[in-house]
Amino acid sequence: MRLIANARMYAVDAATAANWTALFARIAAMAGVPLTVIPHAAPAPLEDLWRRDDLGLAFICGYPFAGGSFPVMPIAAPIPASGDGRPLYATHLVVRVESDIATLADSFGRRLGWTVAHSQSGFNALRTHLLPHWQARGPLYARSIGLLLTPRRVIDALLADEIDIGPLDSYFHDLLLAAEPHTASRLRIVETTTPRPMPLLVASDGVGEAVVARLQAALLEAAQDDEACAILARLRLSGFAAVEPQGYRVLVEEAAAADRAGYLQPA
Repeated sequence: MRLIANARMYAVDAATAANWTALFARIAAMAGVPLTVIPHAAPAPLEDLWRRDDLGLAFICGYPFAGGSFPVMPIAAPIPASGDGRPLYATHLVVRVESDIATLADSFGRRLGWTVAHSQSGFNALRTHLLPHWQARGPLYARSIGLLLTPRRVIDALLADEIDIGPLDSYFHDLLLAAEPHTASRLRIVETTTPRPMPLLVASDGVGEAVVARLQAALLEAAQDDEACAILARLRLSGFAAVEPQGYRVLVEEAAAADRAGYLQPA
């Protein structure tokens, strides 16, 4: 069976998508595992991708991964070059650069955007960050506008004045700064959530441990391979790390705490 690869979650623009394609090709060559990069653009549900039986390398958000609802095997997690050398990221709460919102509290009573309920950065991290404020004050926003699906749609909604504040994956923001500095300059970060484990690359659980081991070895060695290292630099990564599945449990625990409190969506 020929395996597929996909990096939709972090394909910020066409050039970035091409860099992911180049990286996957290099990893396939290093691992001796042929991969075919396929499109799976929004609004196609990511859940459909995660249920496929031919995944070789595809990103999955840590929250649904930790929930265990998808038949995937962890391979490796990316390490953002902007971080501290660990496979961690966060959610930036962003506004338009000209907004009068200077603090998170200033945004209360306005319009909040969020992506989709299975997203860590676009939903669960946002909900967890807002939970203490919601518990102290009750409803925080005049409108909670959901199902924006992707970080790009959050950006578009902000710049079109459809929402006043929204969540943005910090690594997506790194890529945006590199690919579209003009777009990034139109956004301003108000607050950033606590760092949590990065979305990870997975394979379908039926591809076999030997294939997974070869792909993992290639990803972990990518920073020492001249060709792969050059691509990593363009993707604002310093390399990949082995996945520690237990580290993702905190995401499910935080979601459960918000559910128990009755805070079922950011609002």
